[in-house]
Amino acid sequence: MEDVAAAVGLSPASVSLVLRGAPGPSAQTRERVLDAAARLGYRPDRAASLLARRRSRLIGVVMDVRSTFHAELVEDVHDVAEQHGYDLVLSTRTRTRDEQRAIETLVDSRCEALVLLGPETPAPRLAALDRQLPVVAVGRRFPAAGLDVVRVADDEGVGQAVAHLAELGHRDIAYVDGGPGTIATDRRRGYQRAMRRARLAGHARVVPGDHTEEAGSRAARALLDAGEPPTAVVTFNDRCAVGLLDTFSRAGVDVPGTLSVVGYDDSPLSRLAHIDLTTVSQDTRGLTEHAVAAVVERLDGGRTGHHEVVLAPRLVVRGTTGPPRG
Repeated sequence: MEDVAAAVGLSPASVSLVLRGAPGPSAQTRERVLDAAARLGYRPDRAASLLARRRSRLIGVVMDVRSTFHAELVEDVHDVAEQHGYDLVLSTRTRTRDEQRAIETLVDSRCEALVLLGPETPAPRLAALDRQLPVVAVGRRFPAAGLDVVRVADDEGVGQAVAHLAELGHRDIAYVDGGPGTIATDRRRGYQRAMRRARLAGHARVVPGDHTEEAGSRAARALLDAGEPPTAVVTFNDRCAVGLLDTFSRAGVDVPGTLSVVGYDDSPLSRLAHIDLTTVSQDTRGLTEHAVAAVVERLDGGRTGHHEVVLAPRLVVRGTTGPPRG
């Protein structure tokens, strides 16, 4: 700014008025200042400006870098946040970088609030963090945790998948589990409850797994090695389903002719033509709109309490499910 002021023979204060669009300077002065700023390549220091106002207007987002579903959520969060005048700072969970480290990076970056995608941190620790700055958990249930929660009814989503397969005539419906954690527990319970509701509890079979493609491959091999493999499989998420489909394809198993598969998340992977996966949609746009709204209500609206938003899941039927043979 001092360089621009020197170029036009004005004080930095006068130049600041022009660059901020404040009233006072004449039209001729504004034109001279803006021409000089463009010629000199002047860019305002946004961070310094916000620091002076004691606001960063930054929302920190923690995501799993390996999840295409999280990547889609981030894209929507960015779009919605910009509509409210906020920007994002991303921090990732990786194989070697845990969630706590990712959160610390965002706090050190002066983020005003945090949006955590599928958080794994224990509820008491997140509640303590929320006393420092607003925290919104997306995708995971936190009963009475002392933070805002936006999620889909996971048990209902898996129930829709089981009901769809039962309506097609399947009875031997297996479930590939998601491992420990609240999300996995809710989806597992949804499967077990739906099997009882369909009077198929005697056919229920939970195969150990997690949230990766490798878990899906392991589960597929275990099912193929079983004496009587099922006619349909519901998986914890789409990544697991993709690993399952890959192993079935290599083994010559026809999907959906011999075996039907349902995933969960409706991730970009599931929509690829050569995968065409029947899956449960979590309404990414709805999740992100409610998450950002919760942040804005806390930061700009003065809300001090916490609330939970539970959205309805939706089964998306594609090409990996069909009636059982015979």
